[in-house]
Amino acid sequence: MTAAAVFAAAFVALFIAHSVGDHWVQTSHQAAEKGRAGWAGRLADARHVLGLTITKGIALAAVVLVLDLPVTALGLVAGLGIDAATHWWADRRSTLAWLAKVTGKTEFYSLGTSAHPAHPVTAEGKPAATLGTGAYALDQSFHHLFLGIAALLIAAL
Repeated sequence: MTAAAVFAAAFVALFIAHSVGDHWVQTSHQAAEKGRAGWAGRLADARHVLGLTITKGIALAAVVLVLDLPVTALGLVAGLGIDAATHWWADRRSTLAWLAKVTGKTEFYSLGTSAHPAHPVTAEGKPAATLGTGAYALDQSFHHLFLGIAALLIAAL
């Protein structure tokens, strides 16, 4: 089996598990608290990333076993490790907001919130709910970048 096939299979497994782990496994408490300052926020984020990484490990194990993928323990540890570390960093929220600021994406980051200059409002002029925000889109694309890097490490090491 080629490294490209291992990369593709690993990425698909990680991508699916990421969606499940970020939206179904993560608790409401973790989602609400992981961006808070101090140890309470750091620990909530760590618990979220632990559940997420376990979810990804289960998905990868299933794909590796069913497809008999030639992966190494080093590749799996490196891939899941870089994914977990970067996921934790981004989900602290202030860190991703900082990255948006230094890359000129602050306005997009605030899209869908009352902080955005063109925020949606109800007929009464109150902020309207949206399906997503710029912060969420940037968060997910950041995670997807590192899912690709993780899959590459899994396939290459």
